[in-house]
Amino acid sequence: MLDLLEKTVMTAIGAAAITQKKAEELVNEMKEKYKVSEDEGRSFVDRVQGIAQESKDKIREMAETEVRKVVDRLGLVSRDEYERLVARVQELEARNNE
Repeated sequence: MLDLLEKTVMTAIGAAAITQKKAEELVNEMKEKYKVSEDEGRSFVDRVQGIAQESKDKIREMAETEVRKVVDRLGLVSRDEYERLVARVQELEARNNE
């Protein structure tokens, strides 16, 4: 029963993170409608929040990977590379002005 409910909630929230207030509301609703204990409700919400966080992390990693690929394909430099080049140019200019 809780597995089916978990799948339903995950579908409903689209794997988005649940705020603490929403989590509390969900636990209370589960206690009333499904007669689950507070511990079961909290455990369920904790699992849903964990899954949502993992999904967010995976999506962020995938996005970062794709952005790196595009940057490489376009031949752009990273912020670190740019800052190193600026520092190097400043160093060379300082030497040249001596």
